Amino acid sequence: MNAAEPAIRVQGLAKRFGTKTVVDDFAIDVPRGAIFGFLGPNGSGKTTTIRMLCGLLTPDAGEGACLGFDIRRQAAEIKRRVGYMTQRFGLYEDMSVRQNLEFIGRMYDVQPLKERTEQIIVKFGFAQRRDQLAGALSGGWKQRLALAACVLHRPELLLLDEPTAGVDPNARREFWEMIHELAADGVTVLVSTHYMDEAERCHRIAYLAWGKLLLQGTVAEVVAQSGLTAWAVSGPDLPALQVQLRQRPGVDMVAAFGTALHVTGTNAAALAAAIAPLRDDPRYHWEPTEPSLEDVFIHTLAHAGANRP
Repeated sequence: MNAAEPAIRVQGLAKRFGTKTVVDDFAIDVPRGAIFGFLGPNGSGKTTTIRMLCGLLTPDAGEGACLGFDIRRQAAEIKRRVGYMTQRFGLYEDMSVRQNLEFIGRMYDVQPLKERTEQIIVKFGFAQRRDQLAGALSGGWKQRLALAACVLHRPELLLLDEPTAGVDPNARREFWEMIHELAADGVTVLVSTHYMDEAERCHRIAYLAWGKLLLQGTVAEVVAQSGLTAWAVSGPDLPALQVQLRQRPGVDMVAAFGTALHVTGTNAAALAAAIAPLRDDPRYHWEPTEPSLEDVFIHTLAHAGANRP
């Protein structure tokens, strides 16, 4: 594959299950070595989309290429070059770390197997745990083992489906450091997540709802394209203030962020006029702020829902 070509380029992808359209007219380019995050509410079509991109699921409409292979006609070639990690731990809990890795290696005909297995054991920090049963590992170490198994056969593309769900923050941070190391080595990563901090770790993100692609770009691009203006206000009795704000024209959303409220709107002048009387109250401190990625997603979802046919 030409390094200048996108790892994935598709257009018009659609998938239906019975009468339900799960993905509709999806198009995207994913650069080689990018970490591309897929976000959206449950049932938005994230997993179905990613599986079509990787040749694991045949689209009902649309076309494109993954790693230089046609997603319809050359799915078998794509699958050999993909590492797939699901949310649920899928390795054998009654086998050791080393046994699990060697088993996966034999499935992919990895050669030389023992040398590659030992390399992965060291790389992923299992040197002191190689003979420990997988079922005895903590949640974070299980996810680390699952990722190690995914890259054992040197895939060019990783598919990670909510890989850190239920994992503690420290383990999540370490997991993402490993993902960035893999991307730096040229591996392309598609990851679905519900965590905003993980979305911000991605090179690019896509936001889906009801099978439609609503937003895509870098985090900065997505926030800028939203057109949102935001103010932060702190002070006493914020729940009562929140009720007042939601009733004012020009205020699109009010959300609690720690000890402050984020007040957002798409019309900067209308929003400023809406909060002007409240800014005279000395009990409250107001300051302009950047809309968060969560602000953008909630606003986008609400706007898209209001305009659904």
